[in-house]
Amino acid sequence: MRLKDKVAIVTGSGRGIGEGIVLRFAEEGAKLVVNDVNEADANAVVNRVKAAGGQAVAVLGSVAERPVVQQMVDTAVKEFGTLDIIVNNAGITRDSILHKMTDEQWDPVIAVNLKGVYYGIQCAARVMREKGYGKIINISSTSALGNVGQLNYSASKAGVIGMTKTAAKELGAKGVNVNAIAPGMIWTDMMKNMPPETLKQMDMMLPFIVPMNRKGSPQDIANLALFLASDESSFITGQVIFCDGGMKM
Repeated sequence: MRLKDKVAIVTGSGRGIGEGIVLRFAEEGAKLVVNDVNEADANAVVNRVKAAGGQAVAVLGSVAERPVVQQMVDTAVKEFGTLDIIVNNAGITRDSILHKMTDEQWDPVIAVNLKGVYYGIQCAARVMREKGYGKIINISSTSALGNVGQLNYSASKAGVIGMTKTAAKELGAKGVNVNAIAPGMIWTDMMKNMPPETLKQMDMMLPFIVPMNRKGSPQDIANLALFLASDESSFITGQVIFCDGGMKM
């Protein structure tokens, strides 16, 4: 098992990409702290891990609140003895064209997607620095390169890349790897909830914008996260890996 007895936190892991990462890590022997704002979703993922013979606990709340993130780290140490891995995955969208965007659309996206990652990096790093080992994986997006109607989301995900590289430079000598994954079109509830006409247009354009001619799955991201969380990636840090079927090559 590639993560046997490793302890991992995955934020925003009640469904979608986060859920996929939790389940993949559990398959490889990790002990998990599952986080989500939705209690039913978080508990359902914990129960799936336990039903498969794994170990997991839930910590509810938004990563935009520092005490919630600190509670995740404290819970990992209290329940499982340490913290080896954190995947800062939690994210939201509040899409709007630039000239129509409101502060009510801007502020929560920056709070969750950017400040939440900052809290995750900082709180986890304080444990990882002391033990001389750690894996920090931040979920960015291809939208970090700019996407119409997503000024707030793009800004937050571009910021994640900057934080990833800075943290990698600061923490490398302490034995902590910090990397980012930039997913492309991943078939999750976030995408499924788009307007039907938008999805129809997306499917029509798929062969022209994604060379591999398919949407990604949470499993695609989970497999990459597993590699970055494992010791197989011990000499990789400060990198942003696009997992997008070639969309942004």
